[in-house]
Amino acid sequence: MSKRTYDSLRSARWFAPDDLRSFGHRSRIMQMGYAPEDWEGRPVIAILNTWSDINPCHSHFKQRVEDVKRGIFQAGGFPIELPAISLSENFVKPTTMLYRNMLAMEAEELLRSHPVDGAVLMGGCDKTTPGLLMGAISAGLPCIYLPAGPMLRGNWQGKILGSGSDAWKYWDERRAGKISKTEWIGVEGGIARSAGTCMTMGTASTMTAIAESIGMTLPGASSIPAVDANHIRMAAACGRRIVDMVWEDLTPARILSRTSFLNAIAVAMAMGCSTNAVIHLIAMSRRAGCDVTLDDFDTASRKVPVIANVRPSGDTYLMEDFYYAGGLPGLMRRLGDHVQGETMTVTGQTLAENIKDAQVYNDDVIRPMDNPLYPEGALAVLRGNLAPSGCVIKPSACAPQFLQHTGPALVFDDYPSMKAAVDDENLDVTPGHIMVLRNAGPLGGPGMPEWGMLPIPVKLIKQGVRDMLRLSDARMSGTSYGACILHVAPESYVGGTLALVRTGDMITVDVPARRIHLEISDEELAARRAQWIAPERRFERGYGWMFSQHILQADAGCDFDFLETSFGAPNNEPSIY
Repeated sequence: MSKRTYDSLRSARWFAPDDLRSFGHRSRIMQMGYAPEDWEGRPVIAILNTWSDINPCHSHFKQRVEDVKRGIFQAGGFPIELPAISLSENFVKPTTMLYRNMLAMEAEELLRSHPVDGAVLMGGCDKTTPGLLMGAISAGLPCIYLPAGPMLRGNWQGKILGSGSDAWKYWDERRAGKISKTEWIGVEGGIARSAGTCMTMGTASTMTAIAESIGMTLPGASSIPAVDANHIRMAAACGRRIVDMVWEDLTPARILSRTSFLNAIAVAMAMGCSTNAVIHLIAMSRRAGCDVTLDDFDTASRKVPVIANVRPSGDTYLMEDFYYAGGLPGLMRRLGDHVQGETMTVTGQTLAENIKDAQVYNDDVIRPMDNPLYPEGALAVLRGNLAPSGCVIKPSACAPQFLQHTGPALVFDDYPSMKAAVDDENLDVTPGHIMVLRNAGPLGGPGMPEWGMLPIPVKLIKQGVRDMLRLSDARMSGTSYGACILHVAPESYVGGTLALVRTGDMITVDVPARRIHLEISDEELAARRAQWIAPERRFERGYGWMFSQHILQADAGCDFDFLETSFGAPNNEPSIY
């Protein structure tokens, strides 16, 4: 592979010319204590760091960025740290999904507007992986993704706790009166005990695995625990590798293909992935001009079994166990022909070359293909008159009796009314009901919050019920579990069929047939549609107004229409005068 010259680098446009404007660039960088030896002849590497004081997933990034810089200096590059919005899943309201596209826009414009030749993208908390990658793909510069890594496993009273999944589990026990306040405080203090993302197979671990499977991380990087010394070494290795990627001009366009994203879908299915993978992968693929669709997910789900025995699809192991069992390279090698190895990666080698020596060290954590945790993939896509553009369910994490079920709807128009109702011990509900929440989609939420794992009514909780069918146009946390049907499209807020459901209507769910049907006549459906009144707009100004004007529906990835590759020609390099 031929090596680029210094004069061909983007940063040289800022620093190399003998003119007044470049004098200003050089003098201002010297103002910060740097000398010409620091940048002359070297690629300038941006480090997009999503650290913040209120993002526990990234709390180690303040230190880890120094390891990245060390690697960049070692390889002959010049690092500059560019902070980006952090999107803390725990604290940002109403949902980080409202701001994923804002991070994507920020990442793209940071890279385009600054004198940089390549980038290390530091993320991991749920929306930071797709947001950073979407922006970097659009910017088109060489880049490498540095995953935050999962936190250590939780502990409480001798029990191993999984973040998110055990929160829902023990909260139901708390609501049932079986856990005291003192015990609950013990769960709070033990469930998340180090820096890093959720150590269950939630959205964070799903998306970093996807980043690795499409070739945008170093091999094995996606599941290294955040506080493991291997993570420090990986951070420095990212810094070294990005410098070589700049000289090789190894851009996302040279790495990503439709096959890359199909590989990611297969990997996601095998890992018992978060349902959020569907939205983010579709959006990322459309940024790359390599579109995948809901149909691609459903095709894979029929062929690829779940072999990662990690909660919530599994019942024992967590991401720490997955990493030491062989991690993603071991899982991908075990998938065999379900993964196409000819795709390029950030190493400059193919995926097949990266994983050729990978091994699995624990056959119960990463199962053999002939002994899967679940015989089909983690997700299924359903369609019918209730979801003409599709909806998703995670059958690997729900009670099997709900895979084919007909029951009456119990409808809620908003989250507060639903929350009040489920705490009413006199609520008219049975285990056979299908709880329906609407106005929780991309526009209705707004931002499609993770409200889809509707709480089981306390009346049923006290009867021992722990799962029932729940249906919404919302998302749910990847750490969630249960018979939850999500991402109904079109959403109710824009007049999708979900807006027309009434309490008592019968709904049929048939996962093997991939069907969901509202059991009313076409004539009745048309009459209700004619009576439907659109809700009031959520925003009158600002980012929310822009979001409302341009957000796509769930089946299209919830990107802004004007950011997709197909919207228009690529932007030119910025003028320097």
